[in-house]
Amino acid sequence: MSQLVFLHGPGAGACADAYYHQLRHFPNSVAPTLPGHLEGTRCPDVARYMEWVRGWLWAQGLKRDLVLVGYTLGASIALQYGLDYPDEVQGLVLMTVAARPKVRAPGTYEMRLHAAEDPKVYEEWLAYQRHAMQFVEPGLRERLMERHRQVGPLSQYHDLKTIDAFDVRDRIATLKPKLLLLRGLEDPGNPPEYEKEMHAAVPGSRYIKLAGAGHFPPMEIPDQVNALIEEFVAAL
Repeated sequence: MSQLVFLHGPGAGACADAYYHQLRHFPNSVAPTLPGHLEGTRCPDVARYMEWVRGWLWAQGLKRDLVLVGYTLGASIALQYGLDYPDEVQGLVLMTVAARPKVRAPGTYEMRLHAAEDPKVYEEWLAYQRHAMQFVEPGLRERLMERHRQVGPLSQYHDLKTIDAFDVRDRIATLKPKLLLLRGLEDPGNPPEYEKEMHAAVPGSRYIKLAGAGHFPPMEIPDQVNALIEEFVAAL
């Protein structure tokens, strides 16, 4: 039987709360909160995060038939896991992900550094997070905004740097687990279509663009995303 594992990103509060709807819909699924997000020490790169996740799963006896679902940082971790330990992973469902270093808008990193020191910039940072979650229902959005306050802008800064150092272009075509790529068509940040490049590189992969979703499809259109995950798992 497949084991669903949900891996969060630096956005949406940077914790497992980002998969609130999925954890309720898939009661046997798991979603670790990565170290350095609310507590613990962050990892220096995606490979180290992946090994932490693998150790966390193995400690619970979850060693095979994994279906890893992730966005942004979590998607990078899942992809690294699928490349390094293909015998343990059945499939990957990835969102807002790239196999190459991402290109950010000017000031992306600086804003988060300044937000840690300047109260005015901090409020601007919070407003940016709220805008990024504009399609999330209000109750969950406020819960995740509180997580943003707890985790803080420096954690997000380091996470973005970690994502943007991730590069598996030389290996992506060798990916063995089945791959489903999802992209929200109304992402406020309008990131480049990195998913298209990955889809072209991985034989048998599937790429779906989602109307009515932005940066965080699992929170924005949970029923549709959950149905796609169910369909994907059933076909493995």
